[in-house]
Amino acid sequence: MSILPLDGITVVSLEHAIAAPFCTRQLADLGARVIKVERPGAGDFARGYDQRVKGMSSHFVWVNRSKESLALDLKQPEALEILKSLLKTADVFVQNLAPGATSRMGLSVDELKKINPRLIICDISGYGNFGPYTNKKAYDLLIQSEAGFLSVTGTPEAPSKAGNSIADIAAGMYAYTNILSALLLRNRTNVGSHIDVSMLESLGEWMSYPMYYAFDGAEPPPRSGVSHATIYPYGPFGVAGGNTVMLGLQNEREWKLFCEKVLLNPELAGDEKFASNFKRNENRDLLKKIIDDCFTELSIDVVTERLEDAQIANAQVNTMKDLWDHPQLGSRHRWRYVDSPVGSIPAMLPPGLNDQYGYRMGPVPGVGQHSESILEGLGLSADKVASLRISKII
Repeated sequence: MSILPLDGITVVSLEHAIAAPFCTRQLADLGARVIKVERPGAGDFARGYDQRVKGMSSHFVWVNRSKESLALDLKQPEALEILKSLLKTADVFVQNLAPGATSRMGLSVDELKKINPRLIICDISGYGNFGPYTNKKAYDLLIQSEAGFLSVTGTPEAPSKAGNSIADIAAGMYAYTNILSALLLRNRTNVGSHIDVSMLESLGEWMSYPMYYAFDGAEPPPRSGVSHATIYPYGPFGVAGGNTVMLGLQNEREWKLFCEKVLLNPELAGDEKFASNFKRNENRDLLKKIIDDCFTELSIDVVTERLEDAQIANAQVNTMKDLWDHPQLGSRHRWRYVDSPVGSIPAMLPPGLNDQYGYRMGPVPGVGQHSESILEGLGLSADKVASLRISKII
């Protein structure tokens, strides 16, 4: 294993579900030691979401590889003291518990700064640490709703949520990048930071184009299913045999090529009704019929060949199985195997190839799998660790 960017960095996390675990898994990918504190017995409740990966939760497997699991019952004072001992020498503390939960434990920002002035503290919540919504419960779907995501996603008849946890993922990404920035800053100041990441603001940032499209009271982009709301043709089109091709045009040069080489109708490029994108968008029903009349007589291979020849962006409408078997991912050697309590599991390497290091791809931990080694590292004797287990503190 090459030297990794975060070798020597220790992260302690009070995390559950997706947002914080996704953040800390990415830190672990870069070499950080991530100590995940879980409830004894059940652990992170995301472990129980489903049993799709050899009996383990798909959510948990995705965001928890390369971590150490420490089981602590934080309702017991001795467990809190153990956690504080870890934080004295840690570099980063990440938490996404309910608002105010860590402060009630005696782990407020002010207290943590006294324990360790160099500690980088990252709070991830639905709405942030202050404001009228601070104590409001927040789950991924609720934030998709609050951020306006649902208003622009779905069909004209009905809104639709994203198929993955997009608000959690957004918050996890911004927590991750904020922590990396704080580590760089600490190298210059020798002082830690307090980071406040909200799911609403994270997904709100990703709503930038629809938000500005509706600037100053203008009409927002309409819900348009899997088609683009404002660019046309851009989306799915049926071909012979019941198949579908996804394609997208971005400019007038591509529109001309599309007419000449794909539709084999060069005169259409000069039709005033389709002379610019906004006109094609206004007349999309008429243009769709023209495209459908052509494509329904052609196989997907022929349509794809014409699109490639015209250098028009296109894609297959893949399933999850297709993604597992995707030839591009295979040719770029993006799959590795990681260990877990249920055996070896395939995992995709993180995005980004760096010629100076490879990512850590460590095991998915069982609940409390590393409790003994972590506590012994704090100087506790084997007898003391055994007594903590008997007392159900760990």
